[in-house]
Amino acid sequence: QVQLVESGGGLVQAGGSLTLSCLASGRTFSTYTMGWFRQAPGKERKLVAQLNWSGGSTYYLDSVKGRFTISRDSAKNTVYLQMNSLKSEDTAVYYCASAPSGVYEYWGQGTQVTVSS
Repeated sequence: QVQLVESGGGLVQAGGSLTLSCLASGRTFSTYTMGWFRQAPGKERKLVAQLNWSGGSTYYLDSVKGRFTISRDSAKNTVYLQMNSLKSEDTAVYYCASAPSGVYEYWGQGTQVTVSS
C-alpha cells in the first residue's frame, strides 16, 4: 500500500505561484511513476503532469507547459508541483497519484487551488 498526502494548496491571485507537495509513505516510492491530476467542478479529472521513476521523462498538459514543473525528492519521498503564472482556469482540486505498474492505483485526498482574477 501507498499513502499519499498533498499539501500546499490555497488561494492565490492570477499571475502568482504555488508549490504543491505530495508526501508518500508505505511501499517503495522511488521506482513509481508519479503524477498530478486536477479536477474542476463539473469537469473530468485530467492528468496535469507526470514524472517517471527515474525522473528522466516528464509529461505536461499543453495548457500548463512552461508554467508548471513536476519534480521529486526520493530521499524525502516527496513529489512537487511548482505552479507559476497561475490563471483562473487553473482553479481545481489537485490530486497526487502513483502508478507502481503503469496504472494509477493510489491517490491522495486532494488539495484545493483557487486562482482569483
